[in-house]
Amino acid sequence: MEVDSNAGPEVVQEEAAVAAPPGPPVQAANLPPAVGPRAAPSYRVVNSIIENKDDGPGPRCGHTLTAVASVGSEGTPGYIGPRLILFGGATALEGNSAAATPPPSSGGSAGIRLAGATADVHCYDVLANKWTSSLINNTDFRLHPLGESPSPRAAHAATAVGSMVVIQGGIGPAGLSSEDLHVLDLTQQKARWHRVVVHGPGPGSRYGHVMALVGQRFLLAIGGNDGKRPLIDVWALDTAAKPYEWRKVEPEGDGPPPCMYATASARSDGLLLLCGGRDASSAPLASAYGLAKHRDGRWEWAIAPGVSPSPRYQHAAVFVNARLHVSGGALGGGRMVEDASSVAVLDTAAGVWCDRKSVITSPRTGRYSVDAAGGEASLELTRRCRHAAAAMGDLVFIYGGLREGVLLDDLLVAEDSAAPETFSSYPGTIPGRSGYMDGQARSPPSGDISDGAVVMGIPVVPFVNGHASIDISTENAFFQRQRSLARGEETLVEASAAEAEAISKTLAKAREGNADAEPSPDQDRGADSVHSGDEMFNPGKSPGAVIPNDPLLTGVRLHHRAVVVAAETGGALGGLVRQLSIDQFENEGRRVSYGTPESAVAARKLLDRQMSINSIPKKVLAYLLKPRGWKPPVRRQFILDCSEIAELCESAERIFAREPSVLQIKAPVKIFGDLHGQFGDLMRLFDEYGAPSTAGDISYIDYLFLGDYVDRGQHSLETIALLLALKVEHPYNVHLIRGNHEAADINALFGFRIECIERLGEKEGIWVWQRINQLFNWLPLAALIEKKIICMHGGIGRSINHVEQIENLQRPITMETGSVVLMDLLWSDPTENDSVEGLRPNARGPGLVTFGPDRVMEFCKNNDLQLIIRAHECVMDGFERFAQGHLITLFSATNYCGTANNAGAILVLGRDLVVVPKLIHPLPPAIASAEASPEGHMEDTWMQELNVQRPPTPTRGRPQASNDRGSLAWI
Repeated sequence: MEVDSNAGPEVVQEEAAVAAPPGPPVQAANLPPAVGPRAAPSYRVVNSIIENKDDGPGPRCGHTLTAVASVGSEGTPGYIGPRLILFGGATALEGNSAAATPPPSSGGSAGIRLAGATADVHCYDVLANKWTSSLINNTDFRLHPLGESPSPRAAHAATAVGSMVVIQGGIGPAGLSSEDLHVLDLTQQKARWHRVVVHGPGPGSRYGHVMALVGQRFLLAIGGNDGKRPLIDVWALDTAAKPYEWRKVEPEGDGPPPCMYATASARSDGLLLLCGGRDASSAPLASAYGLAKHRDGRWEWAIAPGVSPSPRYQHAAVFVNARLHVSGGALGGGRMVEDASSVAVLDTAAGVWCDRKSVITSPRTGRYSVDAAGGEASLELTRRCRHAAAAMGDLVFIYGGLREGVLLDDLLVAEDSAAPETFSSYPGTIPGRSGYMDGQARSPPSGDISDGAVVMGIPVVPFVNGHASIDISTENAFFQRQRSLARGEETLVEASAAEAEAISKTLAKAREGNADAEPSPDQDRGADSVHSGDEMFNPGKSPGAVIPNDPLLTGVRLHHRAVVVAAETGGALGGLVRQLSIDQFENEGRRVSYGTPESAVAARKLLDRQMSINSIPKKVLAYLLKPRGWKPPVRRQFILDCSEIAELCESAERIFAREPSVLQIKAPVKIFGDLHGQFGDLMRLFDEYGAPSTAGDISYIDYLFLGDYVDRGQHSLETIALLLALKVEHPYNVHLIRGNHEAADINALFGFRIECIERLGEKEGIWVWQRINQLFNWLPLAALIEKKIICMHGGIGRSINHVEQIENLQRPITMETGSVVLMDLLWSDPTENDSVEGLRPNARGPGLVTFGPDRVMEFCKNNDLQLIIRAHECVMDGFERFAQGHLITLFSATNYCGTANNAGAILVLGRDLVVVPKLIHPLPPAIASAEASPEGHMEDTWMQELNVQRPPTPTRGRPQASNDRGSLAWI
């Protein structure tokens, strides 16, 4: 096996990077404060403690470094802190002695001497800043784990599964290593090697491949070299299916070419990112690809956004929340990535690559230059290849590697300050080492959380190797860590110190209730035992595992902050993203999407392939689902003709007809309020917080829309067409319920009918308007989430006391034939504030009512519910609480009717039933004249004329004039 080990003459910098003095990590100079994507962090040397010569790994390359979470509860007997596990690698180069530090080779042909491959295990105690060849402190166990260890190897693949490390493949003194799965079990007091029995054919022997745990369930092995050629096959082992077997996966979409020496890491929501590598012609690759699993079982490749800074292979990459940290790498021909691109970050939330300075807008050579490197001596530290990296919380560690024929033995660390501090094992400054975190004390929050209450708070799980502990299901969970943690939706946003404090408090409180682990049934097994798959991946038999009784917390809770995206500020860094206190929320949202010119070709190929089946919905998605690239059509032309709209309606109506009047939905789910034809706001929300696409998050989270899709705005046709296409494409993941404007007598007056006629012609427009309203009569009327939250458009009014009353409404149903239940459901509002109880007349018109907080509490009690989420009213912040937080009003359109200047919001409900408001602010008015922008002038004029004829309902909290022609009384 060959490795580029000679990178040419070493560049002498003005200040050589040496071991950093104690103190906090070096921060990037002159970085702007939390505006848009953050630059890549800088690395420094860790002065780690090595008491005995054999404890330290020494110089090596081709090894793996894996982060393993703590075992047990801190302060209890048997507690073991977080660790980095280093396995294998080569400790000598071809043509040199086996000495730890061979002299540099003068040629470019030096490679790993297979006789130098090892199978030793070294452990770095993160809290103690100490290397040891003993994996468990304070025991008689030294040197080697029990059991049959893997053969010596390098260029293998490894990943963490809870408190275990899985090893596969590689190459050693005897050639290719076997394809067996070896597991280093660290949950017992004495670490032990096991060989897992896997049935059937598998990926076979290979090296230079990648392996990752996706969604805490699927073990994926991808690419590499089988000794004959580079590969790009994908193998998956479902850890929830017994007996265990590898299955070859055939992902859809345009994926990477056959390659080896790529890197891959799985994001906490289950999206795997594969980047770089070397193709069959030995050329380095710059592209990055996302691999995701759909809920229907399909796997699909999608090219990642952004401009990659440099091609590379034999590099390292690891996720910290939504940011993929890439370091080092080789270019071929004895060269390495040497400029500022030697450290790069793919921010999947923003869809851009960043280096140490800024967002990358054009590819680079990867060769060193003072201008590109910016004179940073720290970049010399990451000029290496065949090293290994691992993430622990928001810290990224790098060990070893190769530089100009010299094996390295340094440990580097960088802190991703753009990611939230979510790892609870860092209570403050770590004694005996330079502090990675501040020394602020953390204390658990005061007060108890009662069942059924919407309260402030956030459960968090620590990230290890970029993963959060996602509870897919009780039977699917495996290798549970020995600790009790509140399981929550993954955090993927810049976090403030307040969030870090809340996280530590929550975790500390969770650990207090942790039960003692049950004895392992395998404690007395022999050292050479071979585990079956059932024993290795069964949570009940995982030694020392503590499995929570219920992965969901019983109470629905509102987070104490909201994510806010302000208007675009210009420049490469885009809009300002910040968190405002109600109440702070994680952004687990913005996924990899087709957002750059570089990815347009691949995206178009994928869309063309998709359009061959069920072409009308595919066509709509291809033209309209463009969170970053959508622009209003020229002369307001619509993409579908009359017959195509009819076909789309037929397909969607068949789905709605099979659904109940009250949908039953599982968390996690994103909830959208009124859109009112403001299609641009829908695209902004998709762009900022995730889109329902293959490259977005539709595989992992449902979408629920609460009605009022049409009227008022200029693009009601685009809005309803896209939502119907999404419903047809994802019938079990996209949910639509009815609003009061989904009725012919209403949308005939407030813009939808006029839009259909103006854009499609009078005859076709009227027919389309009638056909879509016919479909509206089939829409479901409400949704229950986890049987704890009810979502509706309007409210409970005077007549709705039980959910069964809504379930008993038979569809299709019109407003004329509907009962007072339907009228209340679509038209009623809460009273002005919590002090106004009972039923009051509604200013919208006669026969309509407002309901007080007492009605809300009574309804929740009668139906064993904790929260009502409704839309129907414009609110200034996009969301507003009522009835002591037991009702939330949600409105997603910004600057309603061009006059309200309100923010728009969505609610993200995590698996843990934490409600996260996410906001966008109105965009500033465009600086353009009617002559320069006739399209925009025409749309503005259209809205202004409609507002004069039909004034909008005032924003909630503002009085409505008695002669308001927007009221139901006037209608």
